[in-house]
Amino acid sequence: MQDLVKVDNKHLVGQGITANLYTRYISYIDAKPRTIETYTRALKQFFNYTQKNGITNPTREDIIAYRDTLKETLKPTTVQNYITALRQFFKWTEQEGLYKNVADKIKGAKISNDHKKDYLSGKQVKSVLDDITLEAEIGKRDYAIFSLMVTGGLRTIEVVRANIEDLRTLGDTAVLYIQGKGRDEKTDYVKLPSQVEKAIRDYLKDREGLKEGQPLFTSTSNNNRGGRVTTRTISGIVKGRLVVAGYNSDRLTAHSLRHTAATLNLLNGGSLEETQQLLRHTNLNTTMIYLHNMNRAKNQSEARIANAIF
Repeated sequence: MQDLVKVDNKHLVGQGITANLYTRYISYIDAKPRTIETYTRALKQFFNYTQKNGITNPTREDIIAYRDTLKETLKPTTVQNYITALRQFFKWTEQEGLYKNVADKIKGAKISNDHKKDYLSGKQVKSVLDDITLEAEIGKRDYAIFSLMVTGGLRTIEVVRANIEDLRTLGDTAVLYIQGKGRDEKTDYVKLPSQVEKAIRDYLKDREGLKEGQPLFTSTSNNNRGGRVTTRTISGIVKGRLVVAGYNSDRLTAHSLRHTAATLNLLNGGSLEETQQLLRHTNLNTTMIYLHNMNRAKNQSEARIANAIF
């Protein structure tokens, strides 16, 4: 946050919130780069708001007014992240004896527990896969990526991080070790059904000079041919294959494959705990959202009413 604006760097209690305090706090945070980037952006937004409105000693009312301003233009999840950053910042200023915690217990935005993305049925997944031509390397790659994500519930970043050596055998099962969300090492793994393992192996046969350290999936673009795919590439691959198969909806994206994995597992006899383990959720409540949505989908009330009438 060095580029905020130059103001008085004094930061004694009672002299208000200055740019120097934001910079000090960002330096204090022990978090991953992406989290620091989010906090930096959030605090810069608040600093600009206070400068614009001539606020040097923000109060609880100022924080609430700021939150309501954010709600006018930003998504609820973004508002939530920004207010969370602000709460942590003022918690730190109070701990350091620099400024009272005026953001304590202020809520962000109400976020629905329903998933923002749809999922596919088993038949729909098969129709997408059947539409992929497997003669060329790009078709084999896309088929392997799609089938891996939809059976293992992988996130795009987990696919990107996968290397050749992460393909291993555990007992009598082929597995892929992955670096999950918020993890520094590849301690988690997903089991590879025989069809998925075969798809990945068939794709790798077309690549020469394979060795450890190389990405499992590589780009076919002219600019980055043979290089590691990006999350944007993975999203584009999945979206493109969905559209070609006739599933062109804003609510169907690469993340929909993760929802599909969870839903199909529950619909076909998987327990809540097994689904939690599959998706690598820390909190069971996160997994229960799928159960709630599935229970509503299985509710046949409308059909019974229609039968009674018609």
